[in-house]
Amino acid sequence: MNDMATMGLEGKKVVITGGSRGIGLGIAEGFAGAGCDLTLIALDDEVEEVAAQLADKFACSARGFLCDITDRTSLDAVARQIDRVDVLVNNAGLELITPIEDDDHEIEETFRRIVDINVMGTYYVTRRCLPKMPDGGRIIMTASQWAKSAVGEFSAYSASKHANLGFMRSLAKELGPRGISVNAVCPGWVRTIASMRSLAAMARRADRAESELLDEIVGAQAFPGLMEPSEMADTYLFLASDAARNITGQAITVDRGDLLI
Repeated sequence: MNDMATMGLEGKKVVITGGSRGIGLGIAEGFAGAGCDLTLIALDDEVEEVAAQLADKFACSARGFLCDITDRTSLDAVARQIDRVDVLVNNAGLELITPIEDDDHEIEETFRRIVDINVMGTYYVTRRCLPKMPDGGRIIMTASQWAKSAVGEFSAYSASKHANLGFMRSLAKELGPRGISVNAVCPGWVRTIASMRSLAAMARRADRAESELLDEIVGAQAFPGLMEPSEMADTYLFLASDAARNITGQAITVDRGDLLI
């Protein structure tokens, strides 16, 4: 693989939360292809198998840990098995509908769970990885285009992603003296289980066909069509590379020209 493809990342030790499927798996495949050593953390029974498959496919080192990132005891156990973190990708997240006027008592529990994973879990993982990160390391958050905008009935998810950007910007200032860059990627609509579940919920609440609503969504983009998880990896590779050495505190939107901001 040539240097342009690997971005000079060979041998870097990369930790990716939520790396067993969706955007996280697309990111993991990108870093594996660049010759990195991977540690995947996910609340997914298949995470160890996914890591083994990546190791076999890309001839790289890859480990998978089943862990709820809101459980500090479990996270501590995982952290003890990690010796170095050159790149931390805080990708794990939960996206569910939380209509404010829905009187179902479970909505409040869902709201809390989303904030716990997307905000507190990201904080806990970062706290445990930073002592293992050398000066000049990289932290990359997966936010959302809804971190720069919003959509009705997804207040918990949108609020948590706005919080991710505030956390990212504050850390960029705090960790700057160590040469550690902290940035966020804000994906638009990507074909994942989570996004298709959200699409179904939106269509159901609007009493519309999912296909009709999706056509409307992607039709509003400058580049039409739905992105695939693998298409997200390049932005993360760039931000992890030396080519992005002067970029920190930034939220980069990858949405085929939907928001245009």
